[in-house]
Amino acid sequence: MTRNATEAEDLVQDTLVKAMRAREQFEAGTNMRAWLLRILTNTFINRYRRGGLEKAVLEGPDADPLADGWVSASTMASMRDPESAALRPVLEAEIRTALDELPEEFRLAVVLADVEELSYREIADIMGCPIGTVMSRLHRGRRLLKSRLYEHALDMGIVSPESAVGQREEPVSLAAYRAKKGAAR
Repeated sequence: MTRNATEAEDLVQDTLVKAMRAREQFEAGTNMRAWLLRILTNTFINRYRRGGLEKAVLEGPDADPLADGWVSASTMASMRDPESAALRPVLEAEIRTALDELPEEFRLAVVLADVEELSYREIADIMGCPIGTVMSRLHRGRRLLKSRLYEHALDMGIVSPESAVGQREEPVSLAAYRAKKGAAR
């Protein structure tokens, strides 16, 4: 969530302190992981609103490797040759940029589902919304990611033009989505 290892450690520590203080509120027999992630998410949102977190992505020696969670193992295994190894940082940067450009509610849903591998129910509990909303946010978030990364995937040879014929939907413009969302209100 924070995109910064030090801030993530602080966030986890604050979450554990809050969980210990509220341990009597935990209902035995329920999902402790979802309960802790909900506390973590609320703590993150509260810090973010107060301006306690920076949105900048770290670069250089302090940056976290994106491959430890964002790129599948099979994709990374197929990129072991020297040329692919040289291009890997470009791919990781593209994925990070595409994720960073997603609206927060979509990014959080995608990360919780596709990186943390949580169920829709767990994500709904964490985000405080119905399962249908989680499904909608995942669908829209994934479509936005797909539209942002498609051309780059073609250039890198991850997707072949032949395999995508007839499968590619019209890209979703984030500006168009936001305009439509604003018009609906």
